[in-house]
Amino acid sequence: MTKSSNRIAMATLTGLLALAPAALAQSTSGSMSKTTTKTTSTTSTSKLSASDSKFVKEAAVGGMEEVQLGQLAAQKASDPDVKNFGQKMVDDHSKANDQLKQLAAQKGVTVASTLPASKQKEVDQLSKLSGAAFDKKYVSMMVQDHKKDVAEFKKESTKAKDADVKSWASSTLPTLQDHLKMIEDISAKMHPTKSAKKGK
Repeated sequence: MTKSSNRIAMATLTGLLALAPAALAQSTSGSMSKTTTKTTSTTSTSKLSASDSKFVKEAAVGGMEEVQLGQLAAQKASDPDVKNFGQKMVDDHSKANDQLKQLAAQKGVTVASTLPASKQKEVDQLSKLSGAAFDKKYVSMMVQDHKKDVAEFKKESTKAKDADVKSWASSTLPTLQDHLKMIEDISAKMHPTKSAKKGK
């Protein structure tokens, strides 16, 4: 009876020992695959520094808004210079936006596909205007936006930590500087008294 019990106990123990490596391997591979997944997802989202990532996201939103406002100007502006400038915004910013989307995808940064509520409100407000009132408001917005853009792109073209982001900011900056000069010239034509006072 004792011998028989011993045999059963030994057989059970041997069986358990045989199963142990398989169970151990399974739990190890399970945790290994979890670790691998975790590492991969972290890598894809942490390719850019916080400041570079913020710049890319904000530039994407800004570029999208420039295109939508430019489309409005090309359709609704009464001044031919403003109309032409609006079309230039659509062409130049659409091209820059496409480049930025590709760059963001490479760096694992998700950029907005629609405008945030605050920016959409600006587009909606402008769309309600027409004629000279539209031209005045649009030109004023473009002067402000491009001064801000030039400053931000200038900073990023020298201080960006990622080489590709720095390169894109540097190559886009001259276009923005051209836009600023153009819109300031249009603004000066629309407000000759203001620019005369400025000259003094």
